[in-house]
Amino acid sequence: MKRRIVVGAIAAVLVVVLIAVWRPTGLGFKPNIDAESAVLLDMDTGDIWVDINGDVPMPPASVSKLMTEMIVLDQISSGMIRWEDRVPISAYASKMGGTSLSLKRGEFYTIRELLEGVTIYSANDATVALAEYMAGSEASFVLMMNDKAHSLGLSSRTIFTNATGLSGKDLGFTDPNMHISGETMMTARDTAKLAAALIYHHPDILNISSRTQMHLKNKGLYVSNSNFMLPAMGGIYAYEGTDGLKTGHNNRAGYCIAGSAQRDGHRLIAVVMGAKTYESRFEGAAKLFDYGFFRGLQSGDRVKHMMNPLRIRN
Repeated sequence: MKRRIVVGAIAAVLVVVLIAVWRPTGLGFKPNIDAESAVLLDMDTGDIWVDINGDVPMPPASVSKLMTEMIVLDQISSGMIRWEDRVPISAYASKMGGTSLSLKRGEFYTIRELLEGVTIYSANDATVALAEYMAGSEASFVLMMNDKAHSLGLSSRTIFTNATGLSGKDLGFTDPNMHISGETMMTARDTAKLAAALIYHHPDILNISSRTQMHLKNKGLYVSNSNFMLPAMGGIYAYEGTDGLKTGHNNRAGYCIAGSAQRDGHRLIAVVMGAKTYESRFEGAAKLFDYGFFRGLQSGDRVKHMMNPLRIRN
């Protein structure tokens, strides 16, 4: 009898341990994310299902390029610029540090090539070249970024100070005539809302952000996507249904991701900011997606269309 009690007690302990360590999100528990902030947005309902320090402003690194992508696609949609427009590379753009396509002063590239460089590879030189082409200078483009943030209803805690998301230290030289000083900061909530607005208004962005690599023909250059969650990447972080959007990293921001995934017509946006390792940002986003898709399966009253992101519920 005592032996049965002991065996039963051991079995109960094992069950508790398994629940604690084996993908608890699959059982409907909110995930524990190893990062400074994280948000999970359901684009079907506009609900924020997970919010960990979602209103705390954080340095976003290249995730802030989502706003650059938004403005490029807005201008293409309005006819202000065209995909095949040839953009000159300035001396300033060619000096951009960090991730770059090694664009040289005096070279020309199309809007399409540069946007692919921004979206797939997070190229800082391509980002600045686009900003200068659309607004005349990066400084004027930054004003456009903040105006767009206001029109989308992003909070005052999100502010853009350059087109790239680079920190002042990473830039390594003085910005020319910048109108807004300080560092770019975004909240996880605002990042999710921006990502949702980008997909809602310009769904074709996912055709670019889901590509595993891009080819810059003039240079014979191939570069790979840094989003290892894409299924076509085939790695250990690949997640079924993932199709974008943006990763970011620098010493100040840590590792960040604004990811999008869709299963059975159900789209989620997962944002992880301030993770300590590139592994933990992908693991955190996967936990958020697991939780969201599990919860979506349990919800019988889910709206069957994509919610206008301007109506996201706070």
